[in-house]
Amino acid sequence: MKKTIALGMLLAPAICWAQPPADCKPSSLNVPGAPYPCVFPDHRAMFRLSAPDAQKVRVRVGTGFDMAKEADGLWYATTTPLAQGFHYYMVNIDGSSVSDPATASFFGGGQWSSAIEVPAADAEFYSHKEVPHGLVRDEWYFSTVTQQWRRAMIYTPPGYDQNAKVRYPVLYLLHGWGENELGWTFQGHVDQIMDNLLAAGKTKPMLIVMDNLNAVKPGEDGTVYNARSVITQAVPQPQAPMGGAPGVPGAGQRPAGGTPPPRPALHLSGTFTEMMFTDLIPMVEKNYRVAPGRENRAMAGLSMGGFQTFNTGLEHLDKFAYLGGLSGNCSGFGGGTFDIKTICGGAFADATAFNSKVKLLFLSTGSVEGPRVKQFSDALTQAGIKNVYFESPETAHEWLSWRRAFADFAPRLFQ
Repeated sequence: MKKTIALGMLLAPAICWAQPPADCKPSSLNVPGAPYPCVFPDHRAMFRLSAPDAQKVRVRVGTGFDMAKEADGLWYATTTPLAQGFHYYMVNIDGSSVSDPATASFFGGGQWSSAIEVPAADAEFYSHKEVPHGLVRDEWYFSTVTQQWRRAMIYTPPGYDQNAKVRYPVLYLLHGWGENELGWTFQGHVDQIMDNLLAAGKTKPMLIVMDNLNAVKPGEDGTVYNARSVITQAVPQPQAPMGGAPGVPGAGQRPAGGTPPPRPALHLSGTFTEMMFTDLIPMVEKNYRVAPGRENRAMAGLSMGGFQTFNTGLEHLDKFAYLGGLSGNCSGFGGGTFDIKTICGGAFADATAFNSKVKLLFLSTGSVEGPRVKQFSDALTQAGIKNVYFESPETAHEWLSWRRAFADFAPRLFQ
């Protein structure tokens, strides 16, 4: 009996430590049964990792946090409060960056990353509810421009399969740098947002086509679309010092030090545009019940997807009546001034002509991203260009900014 009690006393601290604090709730993105990472009510997050032979472990989320090896042999770290919403993260073990096996993986920063969801106070608008649900369909098609099979995710609203005579307007919706056609569904919850808006009577039923922004012709250099690390380098290049989260446009926050992303090469932007008109739109209009005409076609994107939207849309206003840039547009990523008459290929030189063609020009940003988008919107307004500006409170270049922006943007379409 004494031996049993003594053994129990020895095990007790480890057993207690293995349990997360009562007020630290597992992230909704954890694999089934995983108690870590967990989130405290004040938005601090606690991480745990098993790396018995490691000498140094760091979790790369927010500003980055060193982990400490505790008595149970596992590594732990508690962060400072994180912003509400979705965050990619990686774990650095003795210099090697890996995913946390305790969470689902999401494609961001050009790699499959772990992620944590910090509950937002307004999360109801993108939550799964007991309302009629649409479907996100996995559509493969062959591109004659890129000479590759491509995949688009296509949202069809509730009742699409039952209402065989109804034709629907279409929104072409793009992800950001380092992401893919899955982003708006799995990180953005666009289907839940649409289902909830439709159930509340706040938006019109529409198709949403989410294609992969990364499009190159055979022989073209697609480096700008690749992960900015040794992952995609045939000849390894010197790596930047390890920082916090994998901060990339379209992947949760701005790069370390606020360095803007490189401006995509124009020939790559042109390739996507050519592919879109040659392959993507014809495929959609052949296989789905689409309402005809530019008045029933919109295009929008986040970050680099916003840049692509403006490069495609402004040059083809005969094809689109609605355009949206969510933390991305044609004004450039950096600071400085711009001339509305000449910027963006001169698209805004004639305010009357532009306003007569475009039913909605939507611009959005997170309040922590900086003033650039607001300055662009104000300059457009002063030049007589009608536009709608939306700002997500207390968020940066991250998915909660874009979820909120989409929820404001969608009800304005096809009115």
